[in-house]
Amino acid sequence: MDSRKIVLLVGALFVAAITAFFARTLIVGSAAPQAVAAPAPVDGPEVLVATRALPIGTILDATALKFQPWPKELVDGAYYLKPTTDMKSLQGTVVRNAITAGQPITQGALVKPGDRGFLAAALGPGMRAVTFPVSAQNAVAGFVFPGDRIDLVLTQTVSGGGDGQPLKVSETIMRNVRVLATDQRTDNVVGENGKTVVRTFGSVTVEATPKLAEQLAVAQQLGSISLSLRSLADNTSELEQAIASGAVKVPEGADPKAEKAMMVQLASQPQVGNSTFATGADVSRFARRSVPGKPQPTGSVGMAPVATGPTPVTGAAVVVAGPVVRVARGNSITVVPVGGKN
Repeated sequence: MDSRKIVLLVGALFVAAITAFFARTLIVGSAAPQAVAAPAPVDGPEVLVATRALPIGTILDATALKFQPWPKELVDGAYYLKPTTDMKSLQGTVVRNAITAGQPITQGALVKPGDRGFLAAALGPGMRAVTFPVSAQNAVAGFVFPGDRIDLVLTQTVSGGGDGQPLKVSETIMRNVRVLATDQRTDNVVGENGKTVVRTFGSVTVEATPKLAEQLAVAQQLGSISLSLRSLADNTSELEQAIASGAVKVPEGADPKAEKAMMVQLASQPQVGNSTFATGADVSRFARRSVPGKPQPTGSVGMAPVATGPTPVTGAAVVVAGPVVRVARGNSITVVPVGGKN
């Protein structure tokens, strides 16, 4: 064999061996598990922290708080410690200052029911608290709790009409209204089984703007108010409508904080306008859809009943049908149909 071919063959074998070696090294290196350092245990007591961001005015429930180990050198005297804290007693309290997720809760950051300024702390900026009575059947049988979002439905009887029959109508007058208290209670009673106790109530306090507070005061005089519990997913479905109507401004750019602020604004804003309604005819074919107008009184020009037949009638006037004109000749008054002959 030619020596030149032998040298080329040996060189090719050498290159193939080097390539196989590096390929095996890469495969074995990538498959090798990498050791991950386990987090060092925290040496300190368990303190109460927020499980999510809690804006001002948030009414706390059992899912908003949890205990978490905290470095003992960073523990403050105002923190809630697990051995001395009753979680049930903090349910229904209101956040006085904004708290971020994972931040320890301080005793000065919460306002308890009965404390001075409790209800004022639960209200958002520019909002008002309005209380109105409700019946058991109009209050979702007690399944409405402080912190829930509801719609308000006004049911009234509109009188009038030629036959005196009234119109029955229900109308959604306000949407996305936050419940602050039921029967002066702002906490949710928890039973021995750990579940929230459902109980009926006779009054409810909601959060509203000054204008909505005026409308709600008038609505109480018009008829009865029913509560309609909203789903947690309703705000997402109403976002497009709010953007289209201009109620919510879409931030420019792709700023996550601005988008989150937009969603918070939509979620916490009561809404009116574009209300839906249902009349008695929508429920029963024997009920009214509208109030009929009253019949017009007989006047110089108007509609009046007519006496049939050609028999003349003596008197100061003749009763005819259709538009009429009253013609006075001295003490004599004659009723003449429009277009007829005297």
